[in-house]
Amino acid sequence: MRLFLNGFVFQLLLARRSPDTFQVCATAPLLTVVFLAINKYTGAGDLTSYAVAAPTLMSLWTLGLSIAGTALTEDRDLGTLEGQIAAPAPMGLTFLGRMCSVVVVGLVAFAESWLVAGVLFGRWLAIPHPFVLAGCLLATAAATAGTAGLLAPLFVLTPSARTVQNTLSFPFYLLGGVLVPAASLPVWVQPASRAVYLSWCADLLRDSLATAPVGRPVLRLLAVLVLGAAGYGVGMVLLHRVVLRVRRTGTLSQT
Repeated sequence: MRLFLNGFVFQLLLARRSPDTFQVCATAPLLTVVFLAINKYTGAGDLTSYAVAAPTLMSLWTLGLSIAGTALTEDRDLGTLEGQIAAPAPMGLTFLGRMCSVVVVGLVAFAESWLVAGVLFGRWLAIPHPFVLAGCLLATAAATAGTAGLLAPLFVLTPSARTVQNTLSFPFYLLGGVLVPAASLPVWVQPASRAVYLSWCADLLRDSLATAPVGRPVLRLLAVLVLGAAGYGVGMVLLHRVVLRVRRTGTLSQT
């Protein structure tokens, strides 16, 4: 637990100076304004829950990609990567703690979007299922951390991690049902969509903000956690292989 908390706190300290963190916090309310303005002037039904849920999930995924692309690089630049690899403690726990720091920004993004909907548009969104909402946000953050753990070793081996990050953003918003429900996607895409944890998170987050009872919340939360755990497990296997490779070639400082 100490290793996990050390990684969590360390990443939060880095986030204070990260432009990506400020960008995410500034973008979430702006996206809410755009979505609600479109909803207001098109005369469609009340889609406030969509306008609040989408920026929250987009913020989590964007920051998860950012941390996955820069975590190991920052460790190398700070001179701490060699010590982590040489230490007997498992590196994966510290890394998971760093990835889980996205939960803080996710909560901030949700609060920003909720306040913008109420203050600027007068749509004070009720939270009829607070426990489901809290569980969904925490499970989403955990799954984002696990998926980021899968991507981080791949970014280390990629010449331009930033290009890959930009490539994986909007396709996952669509495939994950963040912008529109996964059920609205073409039938042949829906099986692939259900393999993306964001599709489960988006549906559950919107349902937790609706007045109707939430169907099978425990099973849906479990699906999110299983997909995140699978990503983290594969990511740690890849990270181990990357570490073995740089040890064998003696190129740790040039990875």
